[in-house]
Amino acid sequence: MADESSKQRLGRGLAALIGEMDQPVSASGNTGAQEAPAPVANDRIVPIESITPNPNNPRRQFTDAELEDLANSIAEHGVIQPILVRSSPDSGASESQTDWEIIAGERRWRAAQRVGVHRVPILVREVDDRQSLELAIIENVQRADLNPVEEAQGYQQLMDEHDYKQADLGKVIGKSRSHVANTLRLLKLPTGVQNLLASGSLSPGHARALIPLDAPEALAKRIVEEGLSVRQVEHLAAVAAGDQNNNNPSTGPQTPAFIKDADTQVLEQKLCDVLGLKVSINHKQSGRGRITIDYKSLDQLDDLEARLSAPGKNEK
Repeated sequence: MADESSKQRLGRGLAALIGEMDQPVSASGNTGAQEAPAPVANDRIVPIESITPNPNNPRRQFTDAELEDLANSIAEHGVIQPILVRSSPDSGASESQTDWEIIAGERRWRAAQRVGVHRVPILVREVDDRQSLELAIIENVQRADLNPVEEAQGYQQLMDEHDYKQADLGKVIGKSRSHVANTLRLLKLPTGVQNLLASGSLSPGHARALIPLDAPEALAKRIVEEGLSVRQVEHLAAVAAGDQNNNNPSTGPQTPAFIKDADTQVLEQKLCDVLGLKVSINHKQSGRGRITIDYKSLDQLDDLEARLSAPGKNEK
């Protein structure tokens, strides 16, 4: 796993390593600038064909509209911000023939190809696979370039391949532990629902409300067709989840079916979102009750224990 000093260094932000990232100038003036920003000094200029994309880039989707806007800017101003690269792991040639693998800047590389740019500026950083993935995720998260599914997949890849825990990820990317946990929970959704989330048809709030359901596709489709609010979906999902629980067979003595009121169901969902764990609230008419928290691994239990041991530092 990454050592603590490495995490702290990366957690201070990508700008310290590669300089300010580009904000493309568009006809609409979204950047607020009237002129192209001053270029960042590059290490060298290389043929664009010597650069290859990173197969582990967490960003998977590049829309034609955004590429076209950036391509128009590059056609007018050139590639202002260098592409961050490392020596290609598959390159064994001499320095004059080195191939480069993109760490950050694939969108600029794609847009430059669209307008026939033959040579582009690069910044070279010799990093390993773990550091390359960290930097790619940080850059995209800071620029809000990843959709929620891509962000979750990037976090999961760091955990699977480089032994990260959720708390470590929060430090590296500058996000709260609850944000990491809630983002990872989106991967529990079926592929069809994830596709709606990735395309922007569903918001993360909508998607999180669907997670407890056994078959969330129908409600996801209804959200898109009817434009339901997150609160409406939380209520509908809570009712559906209650129906699922009441329909489950029990090996013990049967008790009368009890349907929780909508406020309790919404509170359960809010606690689930904060903790990243399944929470069940059962209260009696006397005013007494019980809260049950389910966990699936010791890592999740350790995370919960850390929160309860330091209540003054809990994320809000």
